[in-house]
Amino acid sequence: MRMFRAYVIVTMVTAAANVYAAITDFLRPRWVLENMAEVGVPRPWLPLLALLKGAGAAGLLLGLMGFRTTGRAAASGLLLFFIGAITAHLRARAFHNVAFPGAYLALAIASLTLGIQHQRGAANASSAMDKPDPIPVLR
Repeated sequence: MRMFRAYVIVTMVTAAANVYAAITDFLRPRWVLENMAEVGVPRPWLPLLALLKGAGAAGLLLGLMGFRTTGRAAASGLLLFFIGAITAHLRARAFHNVAFPGAYLALAIASLTLGIQHQRGAANASSAMDKPDPIPVLR
């Protein structure tokens, strides 16, 4: 039960963080535009990046509603997205703000890991209920 709570809380935080990031990208505040210019991301990419973050958040929420494969795919997509963001920061030597995509990456990893663990736990519980208890052997 504790693992399930952790999975739900971490996944909801990850989804909320990515919704915030997507909305921020759509609103295009100056600091986002400056950061993108610093790491060499073209401005026309901003709506697509926002859409990807929003889709990742939606997929995480679908995973919480029982569409587990969608949730894992969304977490995996966000993981790859933020690996790309960190790579862009490192390539541009923008070390001063690499922690932000790093935090989002950590959330995506945690959501994916907890989602897999939750699914394994659910599978083990259901398979254990399907199998009869083994007959003890006396020696």
